[in-house]
Amino acid sequence: MEQLTIRNVPPELAQALERESQRLRESLEQTVIELLRQALRIRATGDKRNGLARLAGTWTEAEHQAFEAAVAITEQIDTELWR
Repeated sequence: MEQLTIRNVPPELAQALERESQRLRESLEQTVIELLRQALRIRATGDKRNGLARLAGTWTEAEHQAFEAAVAITEQIDTELWR
């Protein structure tokens, strides 16, 4: 893989990249690579994303656990109904 150094990044751009990195929960490096791919319309090799994560968002582990706890009751079988 190639390495690239970018100098003289304007502060507002650096801040925007950092915010996007935090939003995506990705490293700054990975965020910049992904943004460049999107801007240049280059698909990553082996990348099979359907693009829905950007529309629907993603959950943290805590949010996932809270959801699983909330719907756990729906996974219980009522034996009285199945007689």
